[in-house]
Amino acid sequence: MPIYLYTGSDKEGNNIKGQIEADSSKGARQKLKRSGVLIFSIDEQSAKKGQSELLRLLFGHKSVPITEMTMMTRQLASLVKANIPLVESITAVMEQSEHDTMKAILADVRQNVNEGSSFSNACAKHPKVFSPLFINMIDASEASGTLPLVLVRLADFMESQLRLQTKVRSAMIYPMLMMVVGGGLMLGIFTFVIPRIAKIFNSMNKALPWYTEVILNISNFLVSYWFLLVLISLVGGALFRAYVGSKAGKAKKDAFVLRAPGFGDVLRMVGVSRFANTMSTLLNGGVPIITALGIAKTVVNNTVLADAITMAQENITEGQSLAGPLKKSGEFPALIIHMISVGERTGELPGMLEMVASTYEEQVSIKIERFTTLLEPLMILVMGGAVGVIVLAVFAPLLQLQQMV
Repeated sequence: MPIYLYTGSDKEGNNIKGQIEADSSKGARQKLKRSGVLIFSIDEQSAKKGQSELLRLLFGHKSVPITEMTMMTRQLASLVKANIPLVESITAVMEQSEHDTMKAILADVRQNVNEGSSFSNACAKHPKVFSPLFINMIDASEASGTLPLVLVRLADFMESQLRLQTKVRSAMIYPMLMMVVGGGLMLGIFTFVIPRIAKIFNSMNKALPWYTEVILNISNFLVSYWFLLVLISLVGGALFRAYVGSKAGKAKKDAFVLRAPGFGDVLRMVGVSRFANTMSTLLNGGVPIITALGIAKTVVNNTVLADAITMAQENITEGQSLAGPLKKSGEFPALIIHMISVGERTGELPGMLEMVASTYEEQVSIKIERFTTLLEPLMILVMGGAVGVIVLAVFAPLLQLQQMV
């Protein structure tokens, strides 16, 4: 049934708005009147009449987070697997969702399916929400009659990617927090503490050590030209974003981060894990390997790895192997090359890729834990050293003055 968005007032005179399902606009009005609602306006939200509201939701400030997509896919998989018709399953998931954008999109998808469109084509009308992986998997499942199984695999895939994303983000929270706290502390010392102590030094009429002069000059510069630093930071940040947004800049940035000490290995493992997991999910879902490679190179989020996958895609088009160009690129670890090679020889490539994805996901967790464990004392040592240098530079002359007195 169509969904109608309405505004009105309740029995107490309070302004209200919401949505209601009904066979027609007249039926919706009758339901609302029976509920004691005085209707101000009512509009159908469907593929035809709800376009403006849907576009507002899609391109406005709201978006669909990955957690919402994962939950929706898991619920839809459970319902379809229980042999509930697709339209009823979409309706049930839509009613359970508390996200306005998700509700609007599912209403539009349901309307299109009701009008005879396939589920994959209905989802393809919302590319900002449904990824190429999701759409191609659904399309292949509809052709093979394995929609319930594919939805379960998609839900598993999304949950594994969400776990991986959460681990990486969690590992970055502590360093970022330490940088913010440390930067704030240093800024407070240079702009509030040192200027007051500088007045004492000025009254001494005595030559100061060179390191004390350096600290005082930095403090004077920050106090006098803070606006210049802000301007340089903003302009520099904008130029850097523009550069890394270009094709050449992004390629250099991606190559640098893969070879950066410490977190470079972690980012490479994350990219490899995404590639293996995506390929395994797509191949198990019946998607052709050429199409699967085209989708997989968009999820690694690194142009260096993506270029290697593109070479592999061209090789397979010419009837060659997948492992060869990946090994030649030098960007993929030996383990995944060996597993892919074995999978190609035995015809078990999806299973081998699934094993690789599981292995690298575990290794990412171990690497992140080690990285965080080492980073915590290192950052404390760096911050403590910086504060120690400032204290020494500022208080050494004061101690000399006290001895002279």
